[in-house]
Amino acid sequence: MGRLTISLKDDLHQALKETAARQGRSIGKIIEEGLELRGVKPMSRARDLLMKARGAAKMTEQQATELAVKEVKASRGRLAR
Repeated sequence: MGRLTISLKDDLHQALKETAARQGRSIGKIIEEGLELRGVKPMSRARDLLMKARGAAKMTEQQATELAVKEVKASRGRLAR
């Protein structure tokens, strides 16, 4: 498992610690979930999903890739709102 050091504003760090304690979860777990919600995922997971969808939809690799890129952009646009 990788390690990361980040700098946060004091009030945000305190809020994160309080949230973790209240939810009985680690700060790392909360940050991981936040990253995944923002679409930060390993490429291997994205490739696996793409291959699964391609097989089910009977699409070429190019068609599946184009559709995946379109959907990711749309999803990120919804998250930014």
